Amino acid sequence: MSSAEHQVRVELGVKQRMRDGTNLSADIFIPDAKEKFPVILTRTPYRTVEGFQDKQNDEARFFAQRGYVYIIQDCRGKNDSEGVYRPFLDDDSRDGYDTIVWTGKQPWSNGKVGTIGASYAAWNQWQAATLKPPGLKAMICTVALPDPVLNVPYQNGALVLWMSEWMALIEGRRNTKTTAVNDARKNFWHLPLKTTDAEFGRPNSRIWQEWVAHPSADRYWSVAFYEDKLDRVDLPVLHISGWYDDDIIGTHLNFVGMTRSRGALTRKGQKLIIGPWQHTVNVKRKLGEVDFGESALIDLNTTKFRWFDHWLKGVDNGIDREPPVEIFTTGRNAWGRHQHWPFPDAKPTLYYIHSRGAANSYYGDGVLSTAKPTSEPADGYAYDPRDPAPNIDDDGNAAEGPFDQRPVERRDDVLVYSTPFLDREIEVSGRVTVSLFASTSRTDTDFWAQVTDVYPSGFSMHLTEGIVRGRYRQSLEKPVLLKPGEVNEFTIDLWIISNAFQKGHRIRLDISSSSFPKYDRNPNTGHGFGEDAELLVAEQRILHDRRHPSSVKLPIVG
Repeated sequence: MSSAEHQVRVELGVKQRMRDGTNLSADIFIPDAKEKFPVILTRTPYRTVEGFQDKQNDEARFFAQRGYVYIIQDCRGKNDSEGVYRPFLDDDSRDGYDTIVWTGKQPWSNGKVGTIGASYAAWNQWQAATLKPPGLKAMICTVALPDPVLNVPYQNGALVLWMSEWMALIEGRRNTKTTAVNDARKNFWHLPLKTTDAEFGRPNSRIWQEWVAHPSADRYWSVAFYEDKLDRVDLPVLHISGWYDDDIIGTHLNFVGMTRSRGALTRKGQKLIIGPWQHTVNVKRKLGEVDFGESALIDLNTTKFRWFDHWLKGVDNGIDREPPVEIFTTGRNAWGRHQHWPFPDAKPTLYYIHSRGAANSYYGDGVLSTAKPTSEPADGYAYDPRDPAPNIDDDGNAAEGPFDQRPVERRDDVLVYSTPFLDREIEVSGRVTVSLFASTSRTDTDFWAQVTDVYPSGFSMHLTEGIVRGRYRQSLEKPVLLKPGEVNEFTIDLWIISNAFQKGHRIRLDISSSSFPKYDRNPNTGHGFGEDAELLVAEQRILHDRRHPSSVKLPIVG
């Protein structure tokens, strides 16, 4: 990587005029030289978050010293930008386009633009890219959010309740934590959901009230969908995520979508990196009790710099000839370089659930195997939203991680199915889905599932999980209530993993109806979303017999 070559001058609060007359504000870091440079743009709603600005400024200076103009723009309605902030909607696409066009007209720009950013600042890159702005030549998207109804603020019909805390942070021009944010754990229990904004000190929050009013994939959300427009994006993209990133599905869908693009150059211009990280990637090698080893952290800054050097400056540094997929496989705790993701030699294998009707908790008789069920009694449990099965998170910091699931698995409202101790290593890499044949005593309820890696000591390491709200079992657009006692097939998307289950370990599947407070509690009433203070107990039955072969599909390598 080249060393710093330029002094940097900074222009603060520079205004860019959008097509509707709204002025957005940006801080611009410019190499102090007379020549023209390629531009790196990031657009963010987080400029006033404590500590965030310093980190961004450091990255901006790093690139500016090496011959790039680096622009940090406040999203519409945030910090010094005019307008109203409407997260996850369609303003970001037009604003991103207009800003990229603006950069090409500036005296310090050579007309070539790359975009960069994480989380929301990755999502809005995709928004702009679908409009094909002139001059945009490459992107670096870290922990990108997918379409809103797939992940945040809703995941397959269930509200990701942690987003209420995000709402409290993001509401208003400045990101200021209210005192109530510190009581988030208490606030998550509040009902009805539509007034949770007041509990966080944001009564009548426009953002929150709109979210609660639109739990389906209706026009409110669909105007900002981009996953169905990836064929319009003809750009090289560096995709970065972590196995414990709450938004990893966005990175997966985007990489797969781009590698299936009609353009050969676009297909070859994709690079994917997934490490053993959370949403803040490449920060810690140890999460909870699990240390992923010295190789867990890598030099991402050099990779980013090489990416832009090649695609914006034409430097022949070989990054386009390297294997495009770099995957860290947990369990084995080692990086692998590959030509494709998903792995073409991964064989989808059905593991069926079995029991004698008593799979409740890890003390029960639940078994997971490749043998098809024949005649077996159903398992059952009572889901009481007043006492939901908890989500095991990062010391209250609301983050996924390889945390021990035994506190959840000892509950009677959690069904536990485990393989025998493995006599050899089994690598599972790719998309994981659960097919669940179930009935409920109510007109709406949730079904949740997770896969864990069980160590010989009994430690049950979380790998991945997912949820589906009953009324959205057929479609995220049109909810259909359940009929009490009727058996339905529920498909639960557990997203992706790459884990090598070691000899002597067990593969485990857990089934329940909540993971609180990651997801809101389904009150089981069937009423309109967010209206309920009433909570009903749902009696759940999980079937596993010849006609109802409930299973988890695992992509097994080798």
